[in-house]
Amino acid sequence: MVDLSAKIHKLELKNPVMTASGTSGFAEELNDFYDVSLLGAVLLKGITLKNRDGNAYPRMAETASGMLNAVGLQNKGVDYFIQNIYPRIKNFNTSLIANINGSTIEEYVEVAEKVNELEHIPAIELNISCPNVKEGGMSFGISRHSAEDVTREVRKAYGKTLIVKLSPNVTDVTEIAKAVEGQGADSVSLVNTFLGMAIDAEKRTPLLSTVTGGLSGPAIKPVALRMVWQVYNAIKIPVVGLGGIMNAGDAIEFMLAGASAVQVGTAIFKDPFIPVKIIDGIKDYLERHKIASVNDLIGGLQM
Repeated sequence: MVDLSAKIHKLELKNPVMTASGTSGFAEELNDFYDVSLLGAVLLKGITLKNRDGNAYPRMAETASGMLNAVGLQNKGVDYFIQNIYPRIKNFNTSLIANINGSTIEEYVEVAEKVNELEHIPAIELNISCPNVKEGGMSFGISRHSAEDVTREVRKAYGKTLIVKLSPNVTDVTEIAKAVEGQGADSVSLVNTFLGMAIDAEKRTPLLSTVTGGLSGPAIKPVALRMVWQVYNAIKIPVVGLGGIMNAGDAIEFMLAGASAVQVGTAIFKDPFIPVKIIDGIKDYLERHKIASVNDLIGGLQM
């Protein structure tokens, strides 16, 4: 028997496999395929203070080894979530983590305050790295000072586990990681999508209405892996790794690079069962290598 349990600050997970925000709705969608209680955690779709209609279509495009998206945080706002969605999902037997977003620090704080009151949501992922909105999002995550400011103010308002989602669209991701750690983050998750674009050569037009969007999938994995390794070696709080994880081997690589847990995103669009398959694959790896606990993988890269 092997121990798959993982921990992010005070957040205890039955295994280290989570879904990435925006790839499985509000958990109900995946629950139609299998019992989401099998997962370590579900990162809920991004929530904002007020309703957002998202960007105009087309807002998704396939690439050679991944996808571009420019959805733009479409959701009906935090109050709608609390009144209509939370009651339906609160008793799912897995950790539900709210991904919160804002155009201003005040909006981030107000959303955090509201989510803080929800008994069955033990953590938030503070998204300061979304590249698909005109205001807020990535603009907070590419500057050390703005990342510090929003983390500090949300930390004052939020008493549970605070995970800050970092942007890869920076010169030195370790600088941002150390900045949010210094302002009270309990963990960081990385990476969010890379800013990219696609063109229809025949029409001579962009494939996305917004021209640029967030690139995810296997194409970004080597860069994401490098950033996770760098951040793990630069900070003391737990790292959650994501970016192009398509199978158990990918997830194990991220843990060896320093991730305490992983998030699976784009792969779910290909196969909704991928997160469960990854859990089984990690278990098999531990058994084959006679490793007692999944936590023994963290930072286990041999140089």
